[in-house]
Amino acid sequence: MRKLLLPRISALLLSLAVLCTVFGIAQSVVGQSDMPSPALGGLATAFSSAEDAFEIPIPGLTAEQLEDFEAGDELFGQDWLPTAVGDAPNDGLGPIFNATSCETCHLSDGRGRPPQFEGEVETGLLVRLSLPQQSITGENHAEQTYGGQFQDVALEGVVPEGSLQVTYTELPGAFPDGTPYSLRQPTLTLDGLSYGQLSPDVMLSPRIANQMIGLGLLEAVPDLTLMQLSDPSDSNNDQISGRVNIVWDAYNNHEAIGRFGWKANQPHLFQQNAAAFNGDIGIVSSLFPQHHCTDAQPTCLQASLHNNQPEISDEDLMKVLLYTRALSVPAQRNSDDPQVQQGYGMFVAARCNACHVETLTTGEHPELPALANQTIHPYTDLLLHNMGEGLADNAQDFRATGEEWRTPPLWGIGLFQTVNGYNYYLHDGRARNLTEAILWHGGEATTSREAFIQMSAENRAALLAFLASL
Repeated sequence: MRKLLLPRISALLLSLAVLCTVFGIAQSVVGQSDMPSPALGGLATAFSSAEDAFEIPIPGLTAEQLEDFEAGDELFGQDWLPTAVGDAPNDGLGPIFNATSCETCHLSDGRGRPPQFEGEVETGLLVRLSLPQQSITGENHAEQTYGGQFQDVALEGVVPEGSLQVTYTELPGAFPDGTPYSLRQPTLTLDGLSYGQLSPDVMLSPRIANQMIGLGLLEAVPDLTLMQLSDPSDSNNDQISGRVNIVWDAYNNHEAIGRFGWKANQPHLFQQNAAAFNGDIGIVSSLFPQHHCTDAQPTCLQASLHNNQPEISDEDLMKVLLYTRALSVPAQRNSDDPQVQQGYGMFVAARCNACHVETLTTGEHPELPALANQTIHPYTDLLLHNMGEGLADNAQDFRATGEEWRTPPLWGIGLFQTVNGYNYYLHDGRARNLTEAILWHGGEATTSREAFIQMSAENRAALLAFLASL
């Protein structure tokens, strides 16, 4: 296997991370009077707002890297086939799964969405299943009968686990100026359970597939930066107490800081990719060599006996790794528009940037120079924050609690309609527009949400215009 160059954390640095989590390091984010550069990804910015805006490689790739990028793009987009089809290089699907390709959920490297009708599958929304008990590595135990992820699709002859249904209750409201709005409260139901009842203490966590842009840049932000941003005990009394998640790095066999996923439960892109192949498509690899069949699923177990070798090679995983690292970030649009600039002022005034930090700096990156030492504007601190009861899934994830979520990057959110043809926000896609997404904020974001509610219609529109420009 080729050597995997990953941002590593020494035992001493990890100990410091844990100390920071326990005792807190004051957050030191300096407010800015001027809007950051529209080159959100530094040198890794693409100046495109077309349908393929999320699919553009960073500049400076060598001919060999560009060839691997294109191969990784193919692997990301290809539909996997059942092993019984033959010796095709893309066989190994299932036996149970959520999607037949990465592109199924990350359409055009963008977002997934909730199902739009009962029984619709492969939309980019999945449900994690876990129990409160944790293993020695800190990971929550999977549900005994259905495993760690609810899989509603299966190969012919294999019984799927059931079906996922999401229904909504409308919660109407109005701003002080009389402008109406309505939030939709989702109810998640796992119907037609094929293998018996779920454990009574099972924890369900719906997760929608996120946009793929700029992941290599976020991976290159040093661990020390995240520790300096964290303030778990709110030592500066600003009511913001972001903290790192400490997760298990299966590749390096030690604890590490998490930074990917809705609860920052993955430490780096190699593991994130391998876990997605395994959990979402049913593709085993050298890192995750087991299928997700449980002892209660005989047809799944029988089918998995035919797949006792890695179904994606380390070489191909490295190509997918390069692809996911090397996707550029679209530039901000309309940055000179007075309304957008006014909206940024509202963003700062409401202290949205206390969590959605405008500016970070990447560290060294020996493989991809365009990712190294870049001043970037992802509008995230990559930390866990308590978002309140309204958004809680009540599911632990390593050290993340049931009310904590990682601050999602805001770059690209104004292009979802262009890239995917729809707008769905938050971890489960409940918000149909940016107004609804803001109004669902609670917990540490309550003050910012209330500031938005009290804004004039003009200032609200300006803030939304700024967000739509990202």
